[in-house]
Amino acid sequence: MEHIIEMQGINKYYRMGTESLHALREVDLTVERGEFLAILGPSGSGKSTLMNIIGCMDTADSGSYRLDGAEISAMKDDQLTQVRNEKIGFIFQKYQLIPRYTVLQNICMPVLIRGSSRREAEEQCMETIRLLGLGERVTHKPSELSGGQQQRVAIARALVGRPSMLLADEPTGALDSATGREVLELFVKLNDLGNTIVMITHDEKVARYAHRVVRIVDGELHS
Repeated sequence: MEHIIEMQGINKYYRMGTESLHALREVDLTVERGEFLAILGPSGSGKSTLMNIIGCMDTADSGSYRLDGAEISAMKDDQLTQVRNEKIGFIFQKYQLIPRYTVLQNICMPVLIRGSSRREAEEQCMETIRLLGLGERVTHKPSELSGGQQQRVAIARALVGRPSMLLADEPTGALDSATGREVLELFVKLNDLGNTIVMITHDEKVARYAHRVVRIVDGELHS
């Protein structure tokens, strides 16, 4: 199988006053294209640091990270920005929607950033909007939606650019249990359609929806 993520010997340090915190320790991780992986760990385990490196929001201090065949470790900030826009669809716990924009405007943002016209962007987004059951909500603002609907908008926004990978950070953390299950079942459906999903969570029950779970403890990854 083709690997979309290949990490070898990843280390990350943070300076804490006069001391150095070893946040990630010799992390090795591979993710196959089309896989649904959960990275499970408690607060302070290093999972957020690992997510930031996977999402190209931060870089490792040592080791190799290849995303979709490209070596990330040596990239400059502008190159990392391009990779984030083209290769990764982010799904956050707090949705990160723009309050003054409609559902349609929020979902179209990644396509517009790439240089498409508004008409092209809206046409490209409609298939994803229908897939996620948001067709009757396109003119609504985020404040007019439930938490579950807002997360669906965030997922649609992540999908429209046809990224290589969806990266979800505690995607059900702000939802009640029933709505959280609906979102996780949607992830399973999207994965069945061929989308690669990497999900960061502290919750064992959430992690069980993934095909594979790896645990992170004190900066070390365990299969």
